Amino acid sequence: MAAVLVAAPSDGFAAPSDGLTGVDPTMADMPTVGGNLGNQHYSGLTQIDAGNLDELAPAWRTHVEAVEPAGDRVGQQTTPIVVGGVIYLDTPSGGVIAVDGVTGESVWKWMPTDFGTSTTRRGVSAGEGRIYTLAGGDRVVALDQATGEEVWVVQPEAEAGFDLGRIDRVATVYSDGIVYAHAANGDRAAVFALDASDGSFLWHFFGGPDRGTIFTDVNGNSVDAGATWGPVLPDGTDCALEGGATPWMHGAVDPELGMYYMTFGNARSCTSSQNGSERPGDNLFSSTMVAVDAESGEYRWHYQSIRHDVWDMDNVHPPTLADIEIDGEERQVVFYGSKSGHQFVLDRTDGQPALPVTMQEMITDSRQLHADTQPFPEQRLLPECLVWESLDPENIPGDPWRGVPNYNGYQPDENGDLVFNPDSYVAEDEPFLTYPEGSSGHREGCMYDPQWDAPILSTTSQNGGGDWSNNSYSHSTNLVYFPYGTNPVAHWNGASANGQRAMGQYQTGGILAYDASTGEVAWTNHLGTDMSHGQGPMTTASDLLFAGQIDGRLLAMDAVDGDVLWEFQTGSGISGAPVTYMVDGEQYVAVLAAGATNPYGGSVTRGDSLWAFKLGGDYVTASGSQEGPMTAPLSIRRPVSGGPVAGETVEDTVLLARSSRTADTASAQDSTSQSAMQPTHLQVPVGTTVTFLNPGAETFPNYPNVLDHCATQFFEGSST
Repeated sequence: MAAVLVAAPSDGFAAPSDGLTGVDPTMADMPTVGGNLGNQHYSGLTQIDAGNLDELAPAWRTHVEAVEPAGDRVGQQTTPIVVGGVIYLDTPSGGVIAVDGVTGESVWKWMPTDFGTSTTRRGVSAGEGRIYTLAGGDRVVALDQATGEEVWVVQPEAEAGFDLGRIDRVATVYSDGIVYAHAANGDRAAVFALDASDGSFLWHFFGGPDRGTIFTDVNGNSVDAGATWGPVLPDGTDCALEGGATPWMHGAVDPELGMYYMTFGNARSCTSSQNGSERPGDNLFSSTMVAVDAESGEYRWHYQSIRHDVWDMDNVHPPTLADIEIDGEERQVVFYGSKSGHQFVLDRTDGQPALPVTMQEMITDSRQLHADTQPFPEQRLLPECLVWESLDPENIPGDPWRGVPNYNGYQPDENGDLVFNPDSYVAEDEPFLTYPEGSSGHREGCMYDPQWDAPILSTTSQNGGGDWSNNSYSHSTNLVYFPYGTNPVAHWNGASANGQRAMGQYQTGGILAYDASTGEVAWTNHLGTDMSHGQGPMTTASDLLFAGQIDGRLLAMDAVDGDVLWEFQTGSGISGAPVTYMVDGEQYVAVLAAGATNPYGGSVTRGDSLWAFKLGGDYVTASGSQEGPMTAPLSIRRPVSGGPVAGETVEDTVLLARSSRTADTASAQDSTSQSAMQPTHLQVPVGTTVTFLNPGAETFPNYPNVLDHCATQFFEGSST
């Protein structure tokens, strides 16, 4: 291993504050990746407030990859922690660095030499004089907090005697002598606990349960969770053990109740994540929050947010704990939910809804074995359905939840209004669909609309709502702050990964705040960039909200009304939450500006800069400005594939719904692939007339297109 000692910490070695809880504000430090053990991301500090924000400026900037042992990697999803005035965080190369919170100088930096790194990471934890992190080969590592030297290194699955899943990415959590870690990905993934003193294995809990194990909750309800995945298939496959239900994000600890709260992702086993035909039932514990005994791992209760998920919805937001008042009664609650744009407010003692939830009847497809109903909080945070907006130059970019024309059978009439065409491609599904009484009788692009082999666009999106971004709960305002993304997705059996992002779709987002006691939205600020991929908010007792954006800006907002009060360009995308701390009577705000690719791919400017700000900060970059350079433009609209083709080579004509200009085959007919426009990029001189052709028998005599197709949205605003 390599640990380079560069300087001594300004305040000396310190341990996390004694008595750290899941519901009390942090003060001088933020010793966990969630601020406190309940992931509140809330600080009781008040020195920086709306009245002096004009004095907030950078105190220092550290390029963490430049510190020896140096590297050249960029991009990271980590949120720092602060203990005793020292900042600890993952580096882009997958190491760990300790940085003096006052000077920005490195205290130490660790990079393994005997094994590889786990490069994508979301945070470290601290306890008992050690920093706990992950490394390559499914390793968990404890480092000496003062020096960065390795204290112990374990490969938990070896001691457990079976595959826990791939142990990478997810932030570790320390509490009361235990390190909690999550396996992200793998055929079957577990949450597990290790003894902090030596890394010895304590317990595990799988998202895909063993068949025949009965789970009885604190309310006396029992379930054979394995049986909710349907019978074992004829070839011996047990869908619960084949994939999915991955705990992608860290959990929360309630030391008072002695519980650890963890969230498991979608079911994706047996055929694909978007085909549920071989796993009938609710598929526990996919898309589920599970509470276990923090010491023993014994099951306490669960709450499932999506039954029989066939949309690849990883509902795995880090759980947020709070003690609040509901209808005049003090309640101990946990806020749960993410990509659906739902937030379930549950009683964390027993998992029962603390705010009303209704079981809403859904459109079902008999081939998918859908659940007839899904749980919906009575107070919804984001729109439930797409907006089928008229094709008009005035509607650019239009409503953030606008649907891409032709999806779901919505096609323009002579006035440009998008109207449902029952004879479009969606007609093939009709024999298998059942509609709730009172519905429109077709799929409008609403939450949990069903799909099979034909792509159906809906608000059910892996980029909708939150993802790995955190919530913040403010004791001062009693508001929960929820970052979200807007990017409707087409689901179908042939879609790769977790759905087909619709070409031409605007990928935007923002932050909203809702009343913790009622669920009612207090304000929404649609900032214009996706905020669901690590751009978590942090609030303070002075009613400020700090959050980074993937375009490199760090924002300070009014936590009461959502107005942006201050912003700073860091020069690199931000994919983690900021932190605040106090040393020698001065309050600082720090954030890692490293960037990640989601959902804008290579257009994101990535880096390795850890920035710290204070009142009167006087740091100046090499350019003479305190700010970093502007980041590169983001691909806000979902791009089509393929390089530009000169118009003269194809007679200035684009063929619709074809992946090939020459293939006259049944498989090429009326194509719905992501490249089904030929060419996808056409380059012509200004003033050229371009023809968008839905090719019939004159072009493809054997297999002409027989369905209607439109060219709108792809070239919107660029051609007439």
